[in-house]
Amino acid sequence: MSRGDDFRSLVVRSRQVVLASAIVGAITGVAVAGFDRLSISVVFDHGVAHLPIWLMAFAPGAGLVVATLWLHYAGGGASPSTADEYLRAFHAREGLDVRVMLHRMVAGVATLGSGGAMGLEGPSIYLGATIGSALQRRWRGFLVGADPNLLLVAGAAAGIAAIFKAPATGAIFAIEVPFQEDLARRMLLPAMVAAASGYLALVAINGTSPLFPVHGAPPFSFTDLAGAAVLGLTAGFGAKVFAAMIRHAKHMSGLAHRGVRVVVCGGTIAALFAVGRGLTGESLVLTPGYGVVTWALAPRRAVALLLAVLVLRCLATGAAVAGGGAGGLFVPLVVAGALLGRAFGAAVGSTDSLFLVIGIAAFLGAGYRVPLAAVVFVAETTGRPGFVVPGLIAAVVAELVMNRTSVTAYQSRPEPGMAE
Repeated sequence: MSRGDDFRSLVVRSRQVVLASAIVGAITGVAVAGFDRLSISVVFDHGVAHLPIWLMAFAPGAGLVVATLWLHYAGGGASPSTADEYLRAFHAREGLDVRVMLHRMVAGVATLGSGGAMGLEGPSIYLGATIGSALQRRWRGFLVGADPNLLLVAGAAAGIAAIFKAPATGAIFAIEVPFQEDLARRMLLPAMVAAASGYLALVAINGTSPLFPVHGAPPFSFTDLAGAAVLGLTAGFGAKVFAAMIRHAKHMSGLAHRGVRVVVCGGTIAALFAVGRGLTGESLVLTPGYGVVTWALAPRRAVALLLAVLVLRCLATGAAVAGGGAGGLFVPLVVAGALLGRAFGAAVGSTDSLFLVIGIAAFLGAGYRVPLAAVVFVAETTGRPGFVVPGLIAAVVAELVMNRTSVTAYQSRPEPGMAE
């Protein structure tokens, strides 16, 4: 009887977890769709994108001003952290505040809608994690005995799944990113359920079109696989430099005087925009950068030009972070990897998308220390699962080069039993 009671109790708890996770995922998917449309479709596409070029150059700086002033006065001095807040709350095993989240989302709209070179996934993770955290507090009686991080992780998974239209990536990233070299394995079920429902809610609103327009099937010659290993080595060193710059930028954002910091960083972004416009004739330094991946895929891009855009984009992201911008680093890592991979491909005479996709897997996997999520991400967002094998090779090599460095200071090596 005791074993039977235990089994029935397990079944009931499992049903409760699935139901709660599905609800959190659906709510997060709708919320992320709204945040995406407000930031990009409304503020940038229908506002900033139609400004004269000279005004567009200063739009990200204006966004930093709005974000900084809002967080300082309306937000009571809240930091612009988003994805880092998810990691902090995960390890502290404490909830996230809805009121503070709303203020950070305003800062996120200001940063990203003005063209800041950061990603929408940071606020999306934080938005989902906060929704999950708030609902778990409200449903304490329904989820008796549940891990306090249960719906926090579910919401984060849904946020990633929704913004990238990639449910497997959302589930894996949410349980992989809190640790270096381990997973929060007991959170897999809620992460999977929430990622699926978050994805379905998002695509019901925004459609199912893939994130990146990559075509063709990758070759599998030994030469290409060797090239993947070399690219992984290069990406590992590149990601290490990028992570050091981001860590320094985060440190500076908390030290310098707000007014001076925003003016200097806004001016820096404007100068980078002018250089990028002069080199390419396009506004590649602004926005999260999905269009940069499409631009890099065009044939006959010069290696020097691709590397120049890579440097400009990384510096613009660093300036946005140092200026107090609220956004993510996942997409900047993706764009940097795409540019590096395309430059590598051009250098060795490859004209297809193979090395661009491998570069994404390697740079993203190394920068955030999430090689598994990075490889799944390129398979889902390109619709080409054949890229998994060379992507795995590159991601593993890049991870070895990265060692313990990361773009976030909130990852940790798991203590005994903690990842369970």
